Amino acid sequence: MHLTFNMLISEGGLNAGEVRLLRHQQVGAGQVTPFALWRDDPAEFERYQSAQRADRRAHFASRYWAGFVALPDGATLFVGLYEIDGYVAAPDDWIDPLQRETVAEMQRDLDLYRYQRLAEFDEYVGRLKIDWGDGKRSWSQRADSARGSKRIVELTQSFREPLFPGYTRFISNLAGLATLPAGWIAALQAVRGIYLLTCPRTKEQYVGAAYGTDGFWGRWEAYVATGHGGNEGLRSRAPSDYQISILEVVGSALAADEIITLEQLWKAKLQSREMGLNKN
Repeated sequence: MHLTFNMLISEGGLNAGEVRLLRHQQVGAGQVTPFALWRDDPAEFERYQSAQRADRRAHFASRYWAGFVALPDGATLFVGLYEIDGYVAAPDDWIDPLQRETVAEMQRDLDLYRYQRLAEFDEYVGRLKIDWGDGKRSWSQRADSARGSKRIVELTQSFREPLFPGYTRFISNLAGLATLPAGWIAALQAVRGIYLLTCPRTKEQYVGAAYGTDGFWGRWEAYVATGHGGNEGLRSRAPSDYQISILEVVGSALAADEIITLEQLWKAKLQSREMGLNKN
């Protein structure tokens, strides 16, 4: 038998039929993820969570909300359970904590929900992970639905940053680099090699090499600072929140010119000159 989140709800005296599960994940470009916002500023996270689209009120018509955030490794972490007490229309000057845009700038009607955090569930905050299942895009679900019965996969003694997934499994976006866990940043600083940038807007790709100080991390910081890192092909396009992944990690003894030779091989393999943003 598997332990489920609904068992925890029931043990706490709540009816699963009155609970809505909300899994917050990054949607679109933004320098802060919901996880990083919760980790670094819980009050701002709750302000972010309180705002929901007015045209989706049916999705949030529950007495209680159970809040979760998507972690950088794809896991789903519990961050609080709240009792809802109605809503009011968000004023035009309300600023979204993630996108840093006002309601007027977003051109979208939002409701601001009033809620009270249920302290009896706080002992699980940051410690409990569930299996959200395959429906990652269905970020709002009823706890008593077939999808809503979530299996508990981990309960730790205290909050722990997610483990680095490994270089070949690492995927991020430029805008999210600054909010990565410190252990991930240290891992990316420690090695050099070949990486891939892909543009979500134009679907083009760019192969690059990291062979300087601070490895992959040091090279990618240049893209964050300038948007193009000095590359001619990237200069020719409007700034974009490129997705980053690692193609190959090389040993510390490999010289810079050998890494550049590997970079040329990957450009040929992926045809990133003919069908991408590489110009040499």
